[in-house]
Amino acid sequence: MERKVRVRFAPSPTGALHIGGVRTCLYNYLFAKQHGGELIFRIEDTDSQRFVPGAEEYIIEALTWLGIKFDEGVSFGGNYGPYRQSERKDIYKKYVQQLLDAGKAYIAFDTPEELDEKRKQIANFQYDTTTRMQMTNSLTLSAEEVEQRIASGEQYVVRFKIEAGEDVVVNDLIRGEVCINSSILDDKVLYKSADNLPTYHLANIVDDHLMQVSHVIRGEEWLPSAPLHVLLYRAFGWEDTMPQFVHLSLLLKPDGNGKLSKRDGDRLGFPVFPLEWHDPKTGDVSSGYRESGYLPEAVINFLALLGWNPGNDQEVLSMDELIKLFNIEKCSKSGAKFDYEKGKHFNHIYLQQKSNAELAQVVLDKLAELGLEADATKVEMAVAAMKERATFTKDLWDLCRFFFVAPKEFNEKDVQKRWKENTPTLLNDLLQFLETIDCFDNVEQTEETVKAWCEEKGYGLGNVMNPFRLTLVGEMKGPHMFTITQILGKDEVLRRLQYALDTIVK
Repeated sequence: MERKVRVRFAPSPTGALHIGGVRTCLYNYLFAKQHGGELIFRIEDTDSQRFVPGAEEYIIEALTWLGIKFDEGVSFGGNYGPYRQSERKDIYKKYVQQLLDAGKAYIAFDTPEELDEKRKQIANFQYDTTTRMQMTNSLTLSAEEVEQRIASGEQYVVRFKIEAGEDVVVNDLIRGEVCINSSILDDKVLYKSADNLPTYHLANIVDDHLMQVSHVIRGEEWLPSAPLHVLLYRAFGWEDTMPQFVHLSLLLKPDGNGKLSKRDGDRLGFPVFPLEWHDPKTGDVSSGYRESGYLPEAVINFLALLGWNPGNDQEVLSMDELIKLFNIEKCSKSGAKFDYEKGKHFNHIYLQQKSNAELAQVVLDKLAELGLEADATKVEMAVAAMKERATFTKDLWDLCRFFFVAPKEFNEKDVQKRWKENTPTLLNDLLQFLETIDCFDNVEQTEETVKAWCEEKGYGLGNVMNPFRLTLVGEMKGPHMFTITQILGKDEVLRRLQYALDTIVK
């Protein structure tokens, strides 16, 4: 019988969630949903020294914002809890003892100072089959002395006993068969008496087994640990339930070599965290995609295509489309350059798909913040006229501001170029003409009427329209001229035109 697909995302609460971790979670989610499976949210907090308050809540909030839904886990419930590793101490002790009893692990008392001294004596020292008998552990001490040391409260670790000379094969859905000889592996620490907690290596194997995880989809950086994990599954006799491994390629710097880091984001001006992060230890604030104005759908679409593509020309993909098309085996073996400009491109596309009413709320909120009032319908019209130029929602206010705040100053370069000697005469005539017409709500009719007037008066259209735009906007920007007059309305157009004539002196 085929196993039910169950995957897990298991971050450590040591700070903000990196965007690479978000992609790993997304791929787990897409894989699970595509196969009618389940996604587990587990917190790997066995490294008590690196725990950061608020990190767990941050991770949950970030993934919720992005629309990634968990089926069980920390804060979501489920039948395999607890899902926070620090709450599973008693479970791990049982399996540590099982390895000790079977001779698959041993107790080591070496102090940090003793290990440092050994590193000085032996180049490239590692604790393994060639050095373990030179160290202070249960393989070199009598059972009585081991018991005495533990009874006296001496701190110790439990190490996995790896035998040399064995080819360990890891079957990876992306990379195929990876073979590593056990001779290059060290006797990893599985458990520490100092905090009664296991290390990542033991805890994740036990949890994956007990939680019936079918596929372990994680970053490429964990590939060197895979042979150790295979050996642990064998040591427990769990070969039949060993999950299928999938190691995803790294996200790489936009320029140069190496993996993407926060420093790259700071240097080039883009976020590497989903949400803004306030470091409780340093007080540093790091930018986030949400606060920078990115839409969650755009971030998801952008990340999904970093290291995978649907095999066709389709670029814009909803979450449902991603679930349908995603193929984990088609993920790239090589790293993906983090093209942050492409992320902006996706955000622009998704912003255009938002309704004018939804986007207008951004402008309405800013107007309320400034104590200004505006008709909601007019705001929607302004947004409709300007949103094509916006990349982020935060751009909307700057783009639409001139509709609601009349210019008090005028761009000097535009004045020099557009305000000619006869401009005041032309615009005074235009002002008097505009006072006589009432077609401002009809863009086409207003345009035809003003153009006919210019032709009748013998005024060059550019000589009138360019400075006219300057009077209404304050500079040479904005949408179609008569879309501006429609949104401003007759009274405001006349008011701004008169103010400019009274103010601009060339």
